[in-house]
Amino acid sequence: MAQAAERRGLAGAVARLAEGFALAGGLLLVAVVCVNAWSILAQALAGRPFPGTFELTEMGVAVAVFLFLPYCQISGANVSADIFTARASRRWIARLGMVAACVALGFSLLLAERMWFGLLDQRAYNLTTAILQVPVWWAFVPVLAALILLAAAALVSLQDARRAAKAS
Repeated sequence: MAQAAERRGLAGAVARLAEGFALAGGLLLVAVVCVNAWSILAQALAGRPFPGTFELTEMGVAVAVFLFLPYCQISGANVSADIFTARASRRWIARLGMVAACVALGFSLLLAERMWFGLLDQRAYNLTTAILQVPVWWAFVPVLAALILLAAAALVSLQDARRAAKAS
């Protein structure tokens, strides 16, 4: 698979954006860890944990997971069963990559559509978390953006795999 530095134009922009999303996901996980550490420390020292830690952890980790998906797709770091392709030709592996990219594209578009309607429902019902009263739909916004970027990353991956299949 081509690296972000090797890609040009729209494919390069998608790769750089996917890297940015992954970095944001990593920072979000660091923030979740800090909130949990703060809560544990506050409980140990003052007997009062930070309220809503579970809510923030739940939302933060869910969003972070989706922020990592575009980078995993575009860098070819998704789960693969190398044992089945160890003796396969480059052309066969590229064809399997095309199938995988199509599956990722379909998956991302389906989830994006469902996430959009979920966002609208959560907003209409004004559902909030129990303790902090954070609107649940707020978490849907970055997830939806990540799914749209995942679709773009799947298209770039499909293009890369098609190019690799033709070259071999």
